[in-house]
Parts: sequence; structure tokens; C-alpha cells
Amino acid sequence: MKNYGKRAEDKIFAAPDPSGGGRGLAVELSIAEQTLLVLKELAEAGGIGPGKILVVGVSTSEVAGARIGTGGALEVAEQLLSGVNRAAEQFGFSPVFQCCEHLNRAIVMERSLLEQLGLTEVSAVPIPGAGGSMGAAAYRAMTDPVLAETVQAHAGIDIGETLIGMHLRRVAVPFRPSLRYIGQARVNAAYTRPPLIGGERAVYRKQEESGSKLCD
Repeated sequence: MKNYGKRAEDKIFAAPDPSGGGRGLAVELSIAEQTLLVLKELAEAGGIGPGKILVVGVSTSEVAGARIGTGGALEVAEQLLSGVNRAAEQFGFSPVFQCCEHLNRAIVMERSLLEQLGLTEVSAVPIPGAGGSMGAAAYRAMTDPVLAETVQAHAGIDIGETLIGMHLRRVAVPFRPSLRYIGQARVNAAYTRPPLIGGERAVYRKQEESGSKLCD
């Protein structure tokens, strides 16, 4: 992916909130820096590193203070992408990007990742008006971009409440970052864990002995 550094236009900030709620710090950070901060906290909490997939859902309209689907902007998407890429470089996870419902929420990713995971390819080129600005910006920045019909990601960040649950593995664990807004958009996030199986005698941590009760 191309690397977007911090730029002069990275100047959309969250409005101060006298009641708190995780918005105060945002006035001092660029959009890219806000995104990086949230993803660092998520990656550390969920152990999201090499070999893990992180899905990104974004409404650039909401980030800029408009209602979802009414004011998307590639410039905002590029700032968000900068933060995502910086976090991915630091922690080693693979970011993928959800398109809007006009493309059935297909996922933008590198072709190499799609082939590695054995996912189903679908055919379209995301643009801001059909796919969304975030999907379009990510597609433009990738070396060999492709759309996957769906993915089962290990974690996800939802900027602007776009709904990313269909692309998360079971079982999702909600995560509340210290910064609850990026720009003007509310942020939700989650990492996942394997389902716990068994009944009252099941053990979930490795032990020297499993106990006196036998199953066979």
C-alpha cells in the first residue's frame, strides 16, 4: 500500500465536549493520529498482530460531521487510511476495508490476501458514490486490489456506525477505546476469540492435571 504521511490538510478535529466521553483529546490530534491511537489500543487489547485480519468500516460523512451517505470525501478517507496503515506497519496485521451497501458491503483487500484465505472474489471497482470513499481510497492505494464477497476478521473498527459485524469471526468482544470519536464520528471496535466449548467440567487454560473425573 502507498504510505500517506501527516499532511497539512489533516485538520478535521472532533469538537470539544464539556461532558467528556472520550472527545477532549481529539481536538489535539489529526484524523490520522486519532485513527492510529484507537487501533493501537485495539491491537494491544486483542493481540492483533501478524497473521490477523482487521476490518475497517468508515463513514467519511460522519467523520466530517454530516449524516452517513451525504458528504463523503476522499480527502478524509486518505487521512484515515494513513492512520490505519501506520498501525498495520507497527503491529503487522492485515487491514481490509468494507464498502457500503451499494456493493453489498464487499471487502477491499490485496489479491494476495484473498488467494491466501481462499475467499470468493466479486467484480466491481469501488468509487465514492458506489462503494464509499473509504473503499475507493483503499482500492486506489493497493498494489493489486480486489473485492472479496466477505471475510471473517479477527478484529474490526467501525468509524461512524456503519455496522461491520457481518465480517467478524465469532465470538466478538466489544472494545471501548479511550477516544470514542474520530473527527465527528462515533467509534466502535471489537476483537474476537474462539468460542468456548464444553460444560461445567471444561477447562480453558492448560493445566498439569485435568482432574479426577474422566470422559472416556
